[in-house]
Amino acid sequence: MLVEIARAKINLTLKVLGRRPDGFHELASLVAFADFGDRLALTPSDRWSLQCAGPMADGITGSNLVDRAAHAVAAVWPKASTGQVDLDKQLPVAAGIGGGSADAAACLRLLAKLNQDRDGAPDWMRLARTIGADVPVCLINRLAFMQGIGERVKPLGLAARIPAVLVNPRTPLSTASVFAELAAPHFKSPAEDESPLQFENAQELMGWVAKGRNDLEAPALRLAPIIEGIRTALLAQPGCQVARLSGSGPTCFGIFETASGAATAAEMIVREHPDWWVRATLLA
Repeated sequence: MLVEIARAKINLTLKVLGRRPDGFHELASLVAFADFGDRLALTPSDRWSLQCAGPMADGITGSNLVDRAAHAVAAVWPKASTGQVDLDKQLPVAAGIGGGSADAAACLRLLAKLNQDRDGAPDWMRLARTIGADVPVCLINRLAFMQGIGERVKPLGLAARIPAVLVNPRTPLSTASVFAELAAPHFKSPAEDESPLQFENAQELMGWVAKGRNDLEAPALRLAPIIEGIRTALLAQPGCQVARLSGSGPTCFGIFETASGAATAAEMIVREHPDWWVRATLLA
């Protein structure tokens, strides 16, 4: 059995540069990953199958990106071995933390491991781009700068471990509806490469994040006013440096000075809001 963790994707910053002629949006986003996520276990078999369980499995509706990833591999690499994947769904669905994309990327990594001695492997990044906009950065699975609709990803050479708390109100929020509410202007010029060449340390990284923004926060807030309550709850905790929406929401993250401070903050928020999904983590 092979196992991969599909770590939660957090947009530390997110700029929407405009709507492209193809209807997609040009983005520039600094992305980090939590130290927990969904668990995918692959048991080799002569037929592909997917079983979903876990506390958030009931939130999955429609086609699953894990199935799409497996079928994409089979289409370009017919001789690749396959198997049964058991998905333990721990991350909220439609939450702005890339759960489905992280699952798909984890599936690609599992199939790559299973077939590591077999000839004919595809270009995994190119294949990831065909599955979903966030799948390429989730395939890299580390601190990175993402541009375009997600097809251009630049990993950053910093081994940061950023204490944070993630909070979700357990209500899904459609990415499409948030972008529709944004009503972004047409994108007319090539995206500027805003990524710094290198962060020397976590402090420099955090200074850059603190000056950033998430352009989807305002439209998401209009659709889900509870987001403001989440941000307020995070900012009320001692040691919270930044509180911001991740992706299209409604999950928000708070960045803290220390891991112990983040853990204490998570405990306090759970005590005050027992119906929310709350996790302390280290982002990297």
